[in-house]
Amino acid sequence: MAEQQRMKGRITSILMHPNTLTMFRVMAVPLLIALLLFDGRITGLLAAAVFSVAAITDYLDGYIARRYGLVSNLGKILDPLADKMLVSTAFIMLIPLERIPAWIVCVIIGRELAITGFRNIISDHGDDTSASMLGKYKTGFQIAAIIPLLIHFTYFGIDFHQVGSLLLWIALVFTVWSGVDYIVRFRRYIEY
Repeated sequence: MAEQQRMKGRITSILMHPNTLTMFRVMAVPLLIALLLFDGRITGLLAAAVFSVAAITDYLDGYIARRYGLVSNLGKILDPLADKMLVSTAFIMLIPLERIPAWIVCVIIGRELAITGFRNIISDHGDDTSASMLGKYKTGFQIAAIIPLLIHFTYFGIDFHQVGSLLLWIALVFTVWSGVDYIVRFRRYIEY
């Protein structure tokens, strides 16, 4: 009985380890792609569910890492990479479904690539590269926009595509604003 409890505890600790939760987001990417290859009500709901669960793990892995002192260098690299993979995949897959304009996806992903590169330069100088509140709002509104855009259809009198489109415009504003803010705060690294 004691051995079973220890084994159950080990399995639970592995499954709830921040890096395991981060890897779940990475593994959700191909599933999300597969679901969005088939446009329909059921696949849209399933894609929204997969994306939502994966997005929740973003909060959970950070909370668990800080709460239990499980912050690791691998996690510091893998966590933002997994986030960007998940969000970028969802945005890209929504383009051929005509649920999102391609230019907005270009702006959002372009900002992510530019700031990620900029963060690498800043971290080489030993400065803190953690996200600002604007960056957190950006991420929150991007996730909040993607979920109803994945659902897309009208349920219970709610036009989820319209809700997602409105949230997308708010996300776009925060995406650009937080990118400009980041560059302004760390402009000393781009001055010659």
